[in-house]
Amino acid sequence: MEKVRLDKYLWAIRIFKTRTQATGAIDDGKVKWNATPVKPSRVVGIGDQYTIRTPARKWIIEVTGLIANRVAYEEAIKNYVDLTPEEEKVPVKMIESSFFTGKRLSKTGKPTKKQRRDRADFFGDDDTEE
Repeated sequence: MEKVRLDKYLWAIRIFKTRTQATGAIDDGKVKWNATPVKPSRVVGIGDQYTIRTPARKWIIEVTGLIANRVAYEEAIKNYVDLTPEEEKVPVKMIESSFFTGKRLSKTGKPTKKQRRDRADFFGDDDTEE
């Protein structure tokens, strides 16, 4: 039976795009085994369950096979079972911090000359004071 490091396994089954990203996530505590943070050098065993939080979504996987090298997606998914509940499989969407008007971000910077003219026309302001 071969030994596979956790960071290499997560990269091989395509949870992370690079091995460096896998190692970084493990070091940051985003990967847990039995609710306990682990190290990148931990040896993966068949039957282990891991909770993984990526920027896109949360994963709960159970190891069903060991692979050390990156393979095609169709082969990779045969080596784990995704136990993530359906409501947590939805990708996390970033919320915009302000309303986008199409020309510039709302409430940032100074209005353009056209926007100042439109505002003056709307409110009936007269800039010519004699």
